[in-house]
Amino acid sequence: MPGSAFTPGSEFGAELERLLTSRGMSWRVLADKVGYTPSWLSKVKNGTPPSAELARRCDQVLDAGGRLMALATESVPSRPAQLPAAAARFVGRERELGLLHEALVDDRQLGTPAVMAVDGSPGVGKTALALKLAHDVAMQFVDGQLYVDLRGYSPDGGPARPTDVLGDFLAALGVATDSMPADQEQRAKLFRSLVNQRRLLIVLDNAADSVQVEPLLPGSGYCAVIVTSRRRLSGMAMRTNARQVTLGPMTGAESQLLLRNVIGDDRVDAEPAAISALAKHCAHLPLALRIAAERVATHPHHPVDELLEELDSDEHRLDGLATDDSLAVRSVFSWSYRDLSSESARMFRLLGVFRRGQISTPAAAALAGVSPVQGRRLLERLASVHLVEGVERDRYRMHDLLHVYAAELVQSEETEQSRREAAIRLTDWYLRTAERANEALAPFRVHMLEVPTSGPSVTPLDFHTPVEALRWCDGEVANLLPVMETALAYGLAGTAWRLCIASWDYFRLRMPMGVWVATHELAAQAARVEGDRFAEAWVQTNLAVAKHRLHDFDAATRLYEEALATRREIGDRHGEAWTLAGLGLLAAEQRDPDGAERPAQQALALFRDLGDRHGEVTTMATLGEVRQLRGDNHGALVTLHEALWVAQDSDDASDQAETLLKIAGVYLADGQPGRALDSLDQALVATRDVRNRMLEAGVLFRRGIVLRELDRTGEAKESLAAALALYEEVDDHRAGDVRAELDALG
Repeated sequence: MPGSAFTPGSEFGAELERLLTSRGMSWRVLADKVGYTPSWLSKVKNGTPPSAELARRCDQVLDAGGRLMALATESVPSRPAQLPAAAARFVGRERELGLLHEALVDDRQLGTPAVMAVDGSPGVGKTALALKLAHDVAMQFVDGQLYVDLRGYSPDGGPARPTDVLGDFLAALGVATDSMPADQEQRAKLFRSLVNQRRLLIVLDNAADSVQVEPLLPGSGYCAVIVTSRRRLSGMAMRTNARQVTLGPMTGAESQLLLRNVIGDDRVDAEPAAISALAKHCAHLPLALRIAAERVATHPHHPVDELLEELDSDEHRLDGLATDDSLAVRSVFSWSYRDLSSESARMFRLLGVFRRGQISTPAAAALAGVSPVQGRRLLERLASVHLVEGVERDRYRMHDLLHVYAAELVQSEETEQSRREAAIRLTDWYLRTAERANEALAPFRVHMLEVPTSGPSVTPLDFHTPVEALRWCDGEVANLLPVMETALAYGLAGTAWRLCIASWDYFRLRMPMGVWVATHELAAQAARVEGDRFAEAWVQTNLAVAKHRLHDFDAATRLYEEALATRREIGDRHGEAWTLAGLGLLAAEQRDPDGAERPAQQALALFRDLGDRHGEVTTMATLGEVRQLRGDNHGALVTLHEALWVAQDSDDASDQAETLLKIAGVYLADGQPGRALDSLDQALVATRDVRNRMLEAGVLFRRGIVLRELDRTGEAKESLAAALALYEEVDDHRAGDVRAELDALG
């Protein structure tokens, strides 16, 4: 019965017994496979609620497709209510609403959800229509509503990943984070299991394409889905029998009604010709109509003809409104800008200094040279007149066209000196905050970067734990390149390359490779602009690591050799050690033990002399790999376990994981897959302790190979699928290798 309560212990036990019977498996065999005692499983069979871990293991062993995990999470079914508010003065669209209501009532096929897709051009009111419909029918869906902006045509960040959206939906439905599968397909199965027999309304706003939407669709015939997109989602419609509605401009009557609702009857009746002209100038697009109406309403003593004169003076921009609302929107927002207080107007202008449309409150405060409290207040004022939009937690974004307008204003209304001072404050804040975040991520590292003293108006963030630091880095990864570009644009080359170097520990943890290469290429340019050979060699070494990971070995070798020559010339011994270490790692990966041993030995001697334990572990691990390449597995294990001891002594979980990964490789080559698996399981724990996604992917990949060797095909596929998801997330070339392994397993 849809919307009924669950009793997880009895439901779980009954389903578990049914699956065991259908697969011909005994409770004792299941106990052996999941690692729980038969007596405990007996309690679960008789109604004791299972733990999330037990449910996960049983689901895997019995290939239950998420059903057992869903039952384990349904003790108190969550009733999400995620719909944003509908437009307060929504008017018109009766025909489209009628078609969509009909799809909910008359066009439903037994066992399939009702799916409605609304497409149309920007500014035509797709989201407003979807939310109006959703609120109208919400009471029919007793188990709640889910909502997500899929950012298909967002100016920043790119489209939302279905895996992440599923994670948010599962969390809203009560699934604990540690019970959530990493793989998209498994998340989708669990989601469908959880919403089965529930009456849920799901709004998928601003979709990029059918591929993005399809993993998010429920399988239950009691659910309904409303999708909005700028494109017609024909692929999804064919597979779901979705009712599609293409939204065009409003009719003349609807436009007049919208304006009347905002401006008021008296003014519309007093200036009917001007109101009709205003609707025509706005091309009957709801976004433009609402902006224009709000401007008229906030100037009750100005005739509408005065606004029309402004529109007429910008004829080309208005002509573009029907197909590209950028110019008209810019003009309309200029009216709002003129009514801002001096402080708010200054904040809006200065946002044009930053070469991106999204910014956090602390960063914006640094940009303007004000306190975070004052910065938040100014941003809220801008948001109240729709010149910025609040997103996520304490972040604001500006439409890309508004950003162009702000950039024009900062050029025309601020002096060159004030623009540069704002850029210095912003980029200094990012540099110092990135420095602190990366120190929190790697307290074990010898941090060699020297950052010049900043002014008193810059107060960087503090991080008390690596998790806090990682969260900040994740939120700002898309801003790193734009901040560096801003620095270079204002002659701050030293800040640009230092910001790239200061972010190194985040790079090695989980930076997407495209961002890694792009930022370091820009940093190399900045170092050359400043004439800083120390900086250029440092950047070359870091870029060589990226090229190494991309398997561009020739480029990596060239970069390492150029950096090594420079570092020896200028006497940078620590930099020389890391460059030698990189050359050793590169040669080892190309199975050249002779080419690897000499630079690794030289690097080890330098690291020991400098007291750098992290560098010591890195080079000892390379030397262990050299011995393995020469066929000396015993000697390799001795060296690698010595490196592991140093990593444990310095409390470096990432180094421990990397060393354990190499130890596992030796055990596997030595015909000991069981010991290899033990080492990989330990490495997996270490990677997750520090949330090192790139290294976690490597461990999961190797673990999948070992499980395949042990004929544990199901577990191998799961591990490889998790590795693939992580490699795709960080844009790593090894995703192709993982796909090949999965294909081979069938």
